[in-house]
Order: sequence, then C-alpha cells, then structure tokens
Amino acid sequence: MLLLLKERLCFFNENALSMCFFFAAGQWGQCTGEECGSGGVQTRTIWCIHMEGWTTHHSHCQHMEKPESQRQCFKVCDWHQDLFEWEVSEWESCVLVPFFSNELKLRATECITAQHGIQRRKVYCVRTSNRTTVSSRICEFFSQKPPVEQACLVPCPQDCVVSDFTSWSGCSKTCGAGLQHRTRHVLATPMYGGAICPNLTETRTCSSHVDCPAGEDEYQYSLKVGAWSECRMPHHKDALLSGRTTVDFSTMSNENNTAMLHTLASHQHFHHNHHHLAHAHIKYPASWELEVGYQTRHVRCTRSDGKNAMLSLCTKDKSPLTFQTCVIPKDCQTSDWSSWSPCSKTCRSTDLSPGYRLRSRIMTQIPVGGGKRCPALEEKEACNIIGDLLPNCPRYVWRTTDWGECRILPLLSQQNRRLANISLLCGGGIQTRKTYCVQVPDVSAPHHRKEVSRPVNAGLCDGEEPPLAVQHCSIPCQHYCLLTEWSPWGACLYDSCEEPHGKKGFRQRRREVLWESSGTLGTCPHLTEFIPCDDPACYLWQVQQGGRCIPTKNSCGPGTAIQNVTCVNAKGEDVPDAYCVEGPPLAEEACEVPCSADCVVGPWSSWSTCSHSCASKTAEGRQSRTRTVLAIPGKDGKACPAGPALEQWRVCNDHPCVVFHWEASAWGPCIEDTSMALNGTSLQNGTVTCAVGVQIRKVICVKMNAGPVVNKRCSDSSRPETVRPCLLPCKRDCIVTPFSEWTSCPSTCLPENATAATQSRYRTIIQRAANGGQECPDTLYEERECESLRVCPVYRWRTHKWSSCSLVPESVRRGLSGPGETCGKGLETRGVSCVGQSGESANMTECLQWAGPLPPQIRECRVACKDDCTLTAWSKFSECAGCGSSRIRKRSLAGKNSKKKETCLNKELYPLEETETCPCDEFLSQPYGNWSACILPDPSVLGSSQGWMSHREVKECGQGLRYRAVACINQQENLVSPALCTESGYIVEVCHIPCPIDCKLSDWSAWSPCSASCGSGLKIRSKWLREKAFNGGRPCPKLDLKNQVYEALPCYSECSQYEWRAEPWSICTINTVDDLPACGEGVQSRKIRSVRTTGNGEDSTVEDSLCDQEEMPPRAQVCYLACPNDCVMAPWGPWSNCPQCDQDTSRNRSRHILRPAASDNSPCPEMVQSESCVLNSTCFTYQYRVSDWSTCQLSENAICGQGSRFRLLDCIRSDGKVMEVQKCEQFGLINKWILSESCVVNCPVSCVLSEWSPWAECTHSCGSRGQSVRSRRILQDAQEEGRPCPNQLIQTKPCPLRPCYLWVLSDWSPCTVAGAACGEGLRRRNLSCVVHWGNWHESPRQPVKEELCGDSDSVIDQVVLSLMFYCLSFPSGDCHLTEWSSWSSCQLTCLEGRSFETTGRQARSRAVIIQDMENQDSCPHQVFETQPCKGGKCHSYQWRTGGWSNNERTVWCQRSDGVNVTGEQSLRLLATLDGSNRIAPGKIADIFLYKYKSY
Repeated sequence: MLLLLKERLCFFNENALSMCFFFAAGQWGQCTGEECGSGGVQTRTIWCIHMEGWTTHHSHCQHMEKPESQRQCFKVCDWHQDLFEWEVSEWESCVLVPFFSNELKLRATECITAQHGIQRRKVYCVRTSNRTTVSSRICEFFSQKPPVEQACLVPCPQDCVVSDFTSWSGCSKTCGAGLQHRTRHVLATPMYGGAICPNLTETRTCSSHVDCPAGEDEYQYSLKVGAWSECRMPHHKDALLSGRTTVDFSTMSNENNTAMLHTLASHQHFHHNHHHLAHAHIKYPASWELEVGYQTRHVRCTRSDGKNAMLSLCTKDKSPLTFQTCVIPKDCQTSDWSSWSPCSKTCRSTDLSPGYRLRSRIMTQIPVGGGKRCPALEEKEACNIIGDLLPNCPRYVWRTTDWGECRILPLLSQQNRRLANISLLCGGGIQTRKTYCVQVPDVSAPHHRKEVSRPVNAGLCDGEEPPLAVQHCSIPCQHYCLLTEWSPWGACLYDSCEEPHGKKGFRQRRREVLWESSGTLGTCPHLTEFIPCDDPACYLWQVQQGGRCIPTKNSCGPGTAIQNVTCVNAKGEDVPDAYCVEGPPLAEEACEVPCSADCVVGPWSSWSTCSHSCASKTAEGRQSRTRTVLAIPGKDGKACPAGPALEQWRVCNDHPCVVFHWEASAWGPCIEDTSMALNGTSLQNGTVTCAVGVQIRKVICVKMNAGPVVNKRCSDSSRPETVRPCLLPCKRDCIVTPFSEWTSCPSTCLPENATAATQSRYRTIIQRAANGGQECPDTLYEERECESLRVCPVYRWRTHKWSSCSLVPESVRRGLSGPGETCGKGLETRGVSCVGQSGESANMTECLQWAGPLPPQIRECRVACKDDCTLTAWSKFSECAGCGSSRIRKRSLAGKNSKKKETCLNKELYPLEETETCPCDEFLSQPYGNWSACILPDPSVLGSSQGWMSHREVKECGQGLRYRAVACINQQENLVSPALCTESGYIVEVCHIPCPIDCKLSDWSAWSPCSASCGSGLKIRSKWLREKAFNGGRPCPKLDLKNQVYEALPCYSECSQYEWRAEPWSICTINTVDDLPACGEGVQSRKIRSVRTTGNGEDSTVEDSLCDQEEMPPRAQVCYLACPNDCVMAPWGPWSNCPQCDQDTSRNRSRHILRPAASDNSPCPEMVQSESCVLNSTCFTYQYRVSDWSTCQLSENAICGQGSRFRLLDCIRSDGKVMEVQKCEQFGLINKWILSESCVVNCPVSCVLSEWSPWAECTHSCGSRGQSVRSRRILQDAQEEGRPCPNQLIQTKPCPLRPCYLWVLSDWSPCTVAGAACGEGLRRRNLSCVVHWGNWHESPRQPVKEELCGDSDSVIDQVVLSLMFYCLSFPSGDCHLTEWSSWSSCQLTCLEGRSFETTGRQARSRAVIIQDMENQDSCPHQVFETQPCKGGKCHSYQWRTGGWSNNERTVWCQRSDGVNVTGEQSLRLLATLDGSNRIAPGKIADIFLYKYKSY
C-alpha cells in the first residue's frame, strides 16, 4: 500500500524525485557455512529502482530504507529435510488486478476480452510428524517456496441486459383517472462489476371520458390470506400465538414488501459415473425417512384502497382454513468436491486459448418439502492460461504408402478388354497408393530414410488436403525405330582393315536410325548387312584424268595424258600412298590425237544400270557402255573401229544373292557378376546404389530368309556386344507402420448378459518387399475382447410401509380458528431405502444412479368426517373380450346419509364406475417414409482395407438392397419398439442399379490411299460411333462432325515409279549420192521404252501410257558426221549452275576440240555456249517441304502414354515437281524441319473413389427423422474417356423407427387461494410421460406409462422438479410484484466468441406493478434471480436501424439470437446525441462501439 502511495506521489509531483526511487531486494540465497547447524550466512542482492522499472545507483534511494543484504541462518544437514515439507492449499478464486504499475484508471473501462486477475493460495512449512506449522525459513533451506500467486483471467464487466418493453396495459379504471403500465424482464444479470439493471416497469396515468357514477367511492372488502408458515413439528409450542389468530390492522405492513437478490442452483443430474467412482468409499445414509408437521397462515380482511379492515367484514359465516399438514423440509445435501480433473490444455496451441478443468460432487440428500435446492454439482475453471511451459501441441499430417504396381487394365473399356491381349499391354497406366494420417514427430528427433509413424484417426488430418492417391505411370513397350533406306553395297573389304589377312572379305550396306522410342524395352533391328566376297581391299588406287592428250612428235598422233593417282579408303577419302599394298598405276597414260584424216570416236558413255542386284546360279548382273563415231576417216587416214568395238560389257553385282547379318536377342536380367570386385552398395555423388551386375544377350549370325549360320559368315568387327554392366535391383524389405492405438473400449459398465465388447487395431504396409527382401507380416488387423468391464450393478428401491394418515394435532386445531373435528385431509409417508441385487443394504446414491426414479414417499390421505360421503372399495376389473375392448370396475355409495346427500350423488365428484382399455399384444406394422437409395453390398472384407491397397474397380451397378423404415403401432395408435413387429426394423427389398454402358465405336476402317500421288502425304483410317454412353459409362472421345475419330500416318508415293528408258543412239546415217563421202548431216535413232523402277536394278517394261507423254525423250535426232579434214568437237559438257534465276544472269556449257581442221579456212565451231537463266525453264530453285503431322503413334499394345508423331520431307522444285531429297542437298540446302517429336496420348483414367465410410450413428436416437449416413470421397477425377464419377458420394439409410418418450410438464394452473379471494395461493402443474414420433412440434403426443420414460435423463428432474409454487392473488389497488418471467436463454461468459465454461446462467425477474399511486410507498422492490444451466451460447449485440424518414430513423439493439434488448445506458447515450430516442446520421458507429463493449 505504501509503495502504491509513493508511486502516485511520484507521478503527480516531479520535484519529489526521492519519492520516485525505491530499494528492491532479491531472493535470499542458500545458507552457507563450513558445518551444518547455526552460524550460517545468507545473502541477497539489493537494487535501487525507479518507479518506471529501470535500475540506478544506490545514492538515488533513501539510505534509511535500504533493507539488509546479509543475515544469520541455520545451515541444515541432509537428514533435516525429512523432517519438514511444504503444504499448499487450493487456489482461491480469481481476483481482478485493478492497476497497472503506473496507471490510475481501472482496466475494466478498456476491457476488450478479459482482464488480468490473480489467484492466491496459502503455503505453510509443516513438520512431517504432526503436520504443525513452523517458520517458512526452515523449508526454504531445502527447497524454494512454492508460488503463492498465479495469473488468471477475469472476464470483462458485463452490464445488465433487459428485454424490450411490453405493450402498455389497459387503464386500471374504466371511469375517471387510472394507471397503466408496461414491463420488461432481465435477460442477463450484471457480472464482474457491470452496470446494474434499470427499472423494469414504466407507469403513466390514464383517464376515461366517462365519469364514475355515484357510490363508486364506497369500499369493497376481500379476505386475504398470508403465506403458509414454515413446516414445524407439533411439539414446537412456542409457535402458537396465544391460542388465537391475530389480525394485523396496521397500515404499514411489511408483508411481501421486501425482496432479496439471490441465486438458485439448478437441479443437476446426479447419475454421472465419475461421481460414483470418486465417492464410492464414503458412507451415505442407507434410507430416507420423511417427517410430517404442520403449518399455519395469517388471515386478514383488506379494503379496496389497500388498508386492512375487521375480519368479520370478510368472513361472515364461514371460517377460513388456517392450518394444514406438511412435510418437514430437508435441504439438499452434497458430498465434498472431488479433486480437480487434469487440465484439458496439455500443450501449447497457436490460438493461445486457455484450458479448463472440472471437479464434481454428488447429491446425498434430495431436497424435500421446499428445502434448499442443490447447488451446482460441477465446477469448471480455466487453467494453463499462458501455457509457455507446455510442450507444443502435436501436429498431424498425411503420409502415403509406396505406389502400387502400374496397371493398364483399369483404363480399358469393357469392349477393349474383350479384344486386348492383357499380357502384352504396355504404355500409359495408373498406379495407386494409400494415404493415412500420422502425428508429426518432434522436430528434434532424427529423421530416418523412411518415416514410419503410428497411424491415427484420419479425422485428425481433416484440416489438410490429402495427397494424391492416384498417379499416371508407364509400362515399357517394345522398342520402336524409324530407319533410313539401305545404302548401296560397299566395296569388298577385310573384316578389319587394321589387321588384314586372308583372301576373304565382306561387302556391307548400312542404314541409320532416324528416331527411336525412349524408355522402352529392346533395341532397334540390325543396321548392317554383309555379303562375303573375294580379294578384299581396304585401300585402292584412284585414277583421275588430269589433262588433254599431248602428242609426242607432231601435232597429232600418239601421245601421253597425265593422270592423278591417289590412295583412297573405302569411303573415298585420301590416305597415305603407303596404305595401298599394290604398286600405283602409271602417272602417264598413252593416248592419241586424231589427225585431220583419221576417224574420230567420241568418249565412252556412263555404265548402264546393272541388270541384276546379285549373282545367282542362273543369272548374273551385266552392264554396258558405248561410244559413237564423230568423224569418218579420209584418204590414208586411220579407219574407224569395228562396230563391236564401239560397245563394252562387264559383269556387275557379281556377289552371290546371300545376305548375312547379326541378330541379337533381348538383354537378359541383371545378374551378379562374380568376376567384379564391387559387390554391395556404394556411394556415387552422395547417392546410394545397389550392387553392380551384368546383363547378357545372345548374338548369332543369321542368313537372310534362312536362319542361323556360323559366325564367320558375318563381320566380327561389327558384332554387337553380348555383355554390359547393370545395377542389380536393390533388396527392399517390407516396411509396415506400427500398430495403431487400440480402439477405445466402452467407458461405462455393461448390462448383464450383454455381448462382450471388442477393440481393434491395424497397421498399414507402406512398402512391399521386393528382390528377396524381408516379406510382409501376415497379420495387419488384430481384434481382442476388452478387458473385463464391470457389469452394471443392480440396485433397486425398497419402499417401507405407509404410515397412518397424519393430521394437524388437536392442540394446534384448538389454538387456531377452523373446524374442530379431528378429520379431514392429511399426509401419509413411507421410508425408502436402497438394496443391492442380493437384498443387501446400499448407499442411497447407488439407487439414484442405477435404480431409476425415486418412488413417491408422500401421498395425501383423508380421515373421514361425520358429514363425508362414504363409498365402498372398487371392485376388480371385468374380464377383457380381446384386443381393442375395454374393462370396467365399480363401487357404490355406503350409508344412508351418503345416499341422500346431493353432493354425494354428483357422479363427477364421486364417480361410481371407471373404464380402461384392455392391454393388447397385437401390433400393426406399416411402412413409413421413403425408400432409401439402392445400396450395393460392400465387397471389402474387414481388415483387408488396412493392408496394401486393393486394385479393383468398384462395381457401381447390379443387385442391391433398399430399405424402408417400419412403424410398429399398438392398438392405441401409439408408436412402439420396432422389435415387436420386425427383427431389423426395416422392409428390405431387392433393387437393381443399371450398369453403365460405355461409348462404343466401330473397328478401324481400311487405310485410305495416300493423299499425295507424288511425294509425301497422309493416309487415314477411322472409327465411327456405334453406341452412345449411358448410365455413367465411359464417354466417347472427341468426335468430328461425322461422329468419327481418325488416325493419320505419313505415306510416300514414288514420283519416278514409271520412267522412260532410252537405248543408245544408232550410228548417224547419211544419205549420200553417188560416191560422195558419207559425211555431213544425217539422222540417228534410238529405242524408247517405259519401265517400272524397282530400286534394285531389275526394271520391268510396262505400257507407254503409264509414263508422262510430255516427258517422252525423242526417238530420232539430226546428227552430224564430220567429213575428213573438218574440225571435230567433243560432245557438249553439262550446263553450269545458274547463280540465281534472273534474266541478267546466264549459264554456260563447253566442249573441246578432238580433231583440228586441216586448213585454217575451216575454223572450228564455238567451244562455249551461254543462255539466260529463266526460272522454270533454264533455271530452277529448290526448297524443302514437309507433310502434315501424323496422329500420335503408340506402341501396338499401348492405349495411352508417351508416343511420337512423324512427318516426311520432300524436295520441291520451283515448278512444283517433287524431286529426290538429294537434289536439295546438292544445292546446299539445310533441313531445319523437325520430322519427329514426342507426344502424349492422355490416358482415359476412370474416377477413383475411396471406400465407403462405416455407417454413422443415427442422427436421432428415436423418432422418424433419424438417418444413418455414410460417405466416400473422390481420390481421382475422371480424365479423357475415363468413367465419370458417380453423383452419389453420400448415402443415407433410414434408422429403425423407435418411439420417443419424454417427460412433459403441463401448463401452470391459475393462482388458486384456498378459502379466500386473494393472498398467497398455489399454482400446480402435472408431469406426465408421453410418446411422440420425434418431430416434437408436429406429431401428436400420447400419454403412456411412466415407466417408459424411466430411461430418459429427464426422469431425474422428476425428483427435484417443483410441480407447484406459491403465487399471489392481489386485491384491487394493491401494489405488488408480477409473476416470475420465464427463464432467459442460457448464456455463457465468453472471450472473443469462445467460452471455457460448461455451465451457463439464465435469469428471470419480477417487476413492480402500481395500481394506486397512494400505495406506491409500500411497493416492494423489483427482484431478479439467476440459476446455472446447460447448453449455453455466446451472444453478441448489434445495432439495428429502420429506414430514414424526415432525416430520422429508429435504432434499436438486437442480440445475436434475434431478441431486441434495452438498457438504461443505451437510453442515456441516445439522449446525449440529439435529445431523442433517434440516432442522428453519422453516430451509429460510435453507439455500436459503445454497445459492443457494454454487453
């Protein structure tokens, strides 16, 4: 307190600097000394601290106030610590901390969610021997003193919340001036220092235009009775009031004019199991006995103005009842509180919300006769509010198993499954895995290669999206290669040119791989073929003509020509001359230059095409070349050669028609290589690899179209490898999760003869064994019986005999006014005790829990008076005639007086006959509600789903069952248990779900002709629609407008398939006259035929119409045969290439002189010719052109996945003619077109669903609205032509139609005052058991036997529920309280919309009604009370506004449940805004903020 005062002085007076600093002391250290015992020393640290918390030098603090820093102590010995220990009390309630360190205002005014509070407890140091308290310093020697304070939270202040006002009442008088009122009631009482409740009543005057008639001012008198006194035993003589009733004539009576604010505890259920267990060792009363006493009341006569009058003015001849029997009240008694349960918050979560803990107590005595009701039987308080010292809460994440094997079968439609060879399927497929939920291990724990965590309930991972359970995969297909054409056969070469030996060699031809598939099995076909040959040579001399023939002597005649000689290899590349074994040819070659009179012969033509591609026994290849006579000889000149000498023939392609090649089998499996030292695992670049092995394949030499031959027939240097290294497949052990936790066993006891409960657990395979690894265990699912659960104890109530009818004692009757005869109404009581199954006595608490409702212990009785009506006892009921009939019983009046009295003859008061319906065991069964959906049988077997994921396609069609609930009705048309009509409670009917029909297409059509007649194009085949998909079948692929799908492949049409073939020209024929020499201009001819080219030299003659007639070569031509002595020129050489196709450019050709003219007068013709380069005439350009892409091509046995698409390349001349590709290459054109590329055919993945969840519990335990639900989720959506997901992901099934039994209270009766017009009376209501169909507000409620409601929780309310309560009936003009309002809805104390309470509060109130202003001074005060309740909610408040009208609008406050509320503070706030109950524009936000904080 002194520190707080100094803080305020420092705050308000800056000059008082010394007041701003103070000393602070730390904790005393341990007692130190050389020996244990007295003489030890303790020290502590002293600081000088400013009020704001920072430390400074000691000189700033008052030295007089400095605490000591050292003291003497007793150093304890080790054995001393066994003599003393700390003892702590329970924590006290949370108390608000009003101030911060230097703030002067209460934090409650700024409270948003909660305020900081503090809890304290007492800590003592006690002797262990006798628990007596000693100085705390003794225990501090051994251990630190436990904390005596801890932080806690106090909710923000909550103001009183009241409802909106009712409408104004009518005027209290129909003539003259009167009063009218309106009231409101309390919805929530003020808590934690909130604003008090405003007035609940508003009163205003009213008047009528009608004047009161004369005489109305005379008084009227009413007999008013007071409240019954407390029930007392007859021997309490001091309660008698001088033998007579006294009448109070005072005008300032305080009767019923005061009211106390109090809180009632709710009647709690007392059959919780943990109550029983926590207090089972305590001995409670073995029986409950009731005592009967009596009670009295005052009577007075009241005038209409509220004043008292003489009693005789009201009673006249009849005396009012002033005494009655009653039950002596007994208060509710409870056991002691149990220990606090562990805190619900055991870990630190991200929301920082506090936890809570519970404690409970049980009822040991039921309140009787208006005794005190039971207090709350359960308490809940916050704990671990900060939670800094708690471990982090566990996180849960999804884990997955390894992917299963890749499967293609699920992608196939039913139609394709029948056609496909399942064993050969390859390409794209799908693989699945299982997902399961695990708890994330601690981050500090080491991570292993594969985390294996215990699976937990999947619901714990609901906040996260589960990983994908389905993915695409691929099964390798057979290798696919795109190859070039075969090259021409090469020269005869040694098998190895590096080591030539023997006289045998091979001629080879090759082809190359244009494209090959990746990730597939196998290799491309052979790329090299061989033909054995003789006299191989790896290097040959190549001779090239180097120049003209130079005569040796004269200008003509014999001479020599120099020729270039080089050594080349088989590829035509120059190599050193030393490589050629044989001697080189001569560098000079003999030649002859014709003289002017010699015959001149032209050069040899090119060799013709070989007639055969190879030599056989019956045919060999031959080819020829020719030359022609260009000039005839003159006189004495050298003659021309004979005709045969103008043609030469030679053998070609003389190799036999036998081709060999190497053929390699597929690579074998990877096996261990014993010759290699590396065995086991190794680290390469930080990754673990398995042991290195080898793969082997067989390579043989194969003769084309024959079979295997000896290997020497094939070139050994080109032999493929037969062994290659590989990685052995790693051994993989099976990995299984640990078993999940055992499912929980029932926490309650089991009824006798109940089926034993079981619990189960499972584990999941997350990696299958492979390659010889350890196999998976057989047991993945275990089930066991729960440990022996105790059988529910059997207890029953034992009732004692009814006592005799107890009346008010005669002594009391004589002392009070009333009838003098000892007869009339009284009470009978009986004791109740609790016995066990064998009849042994037991605690009453056992029967409260296990024996059902308490039997009644009291009943009214009557001792007959002289003038009472007497009747005989009831007869037995008559026999029943069957179901639906009734039976009766009778009685009659006894005695002559009874038969003569008119009252006794009234059959409504004294019925002489009773009728009841006969019991009946016949029931009517009738269907109720709609049929469920058709439910297919569940194919899964218990436990199988916990192992490796089964790869099956869920059947969504076929025969199933549908269910319809059965209503079992008795003869009274009441719903009874369905077991009385059927075994299952259902009508079960077979149903059928139509199977899906997939889209069906036709077979592939034949391939169309190639789209291009010359060059590259496409050929197409198609399928067309035969049947559409129905009932969720696989949809059709994308169809064109003709409902077709197509496939396209590149194709090539040979452009030069048919060509003109010309034979050599004939001899130039000169038509001569007489003996003139045969020279000059003549004619020569040749044969032309059309042939079909085959590419192997064996062309066949076809009809001329197949060739292009416009391109047909001439059959004859003019020729010139030079005469003697004329100049003879060689034939023209080829035209040179045009630099560009432009008129300004030209091309040339040349020739040379073979024989010069004899005379200079006969010059030689031109040697060079030129012509313009004209596009598409003398000049052509070339470019590459590609065909359209093919469709994506897959392996023959694949249906989807990775594939390739192709297109072909053409060389196009500028006039549009398709040329050979080599033509573009000759012109140096670079091909930039991509001719093949990878593509993907999307797989038709069908929808993949999870398993159906187990059927959930019924949504309602009884009635017609109960449904059981199961669900499944989509693991993989359908893709492409896969089967779509069904719409039905949730299935419902009706629950058996069980009757709902309920205790129902009737409405309260009007306030009835026995024997008087006003005063304290009673209101009554009845409790009855009814049956209904679940829809409480709609179905009729029929009363049934009370035993049927015994199992309901509400039956406990029957014990402590008040079926009557005192009420007041007021005379006119009296000022009084209204009846209690209804209990408000249950409300919780909430922090940011959340509450840590299990028990809420509800309120009710009584408002003051003033009937006459003269009596307002004697009016009571308004009253409200609260009680605990269950099922509370958090409420918020919000301003509501009406529409604007004349710049005003209505504003009211509304609670989140739709209830309009008012309050004194809201009215004050509204009045400060614009002086009215309207809120001006722009002020709503301010008021909303205020109200939000207020409530």
